Amino acid sequence: METTSAVAALSALAHEGRLEIFRLLVKAGDPGMPAGEIARATGVLPNTLSSNLGILAGAGLVTSRREGRSIIYNAAYDRMRDLLAFLMEDCCAGNAAICAPLAAIAARPCSAEGRSC
Repeated sequence: METTSAVAALSALAHEGRLEIFRLLVKAGDPGMPAGEIARATGVLPNTLSSNLGILAGAGLVTSRREGRSIIYNAAYDRMRDLLAFLMEDCCAGNAAICAPLAAIAARPCSAEGRSC
C-alpha cells in the first residue's frame, strides 16, 4: 500500500461516526448491511450517513451493491488487511516479542461461533 492510500484510509477512519460505521460493517461480514439498517444501528441521519459512507467508499474501505430497492454496504476486507499490513510492515524493528501480542489478536477467531477470518 502506498503512503498516500494509507493516509486517505486513516483520515476516513479518523472520525467517530465513520469509525463506528466501518466497525459495524466489519462485524456484519459478507452479507453486509442496507443503508437504512446502518442508520438505525448508529442513529445517524440519512444525509450524514450518505456523506460518511461516501468518504469511506472514496478511501476504498467500503463497497456497495444494489439489491432491489436497497443499497447494501460491505467493509472492504482486502483494503482493511492492506492497511493493517502497511501499519505493521516495519513493526518493532523485527522484535518478535513486541509484535507477539498483535499476532495473537490477529489469530483469534472472528466470532463466538469460532468462525475464522
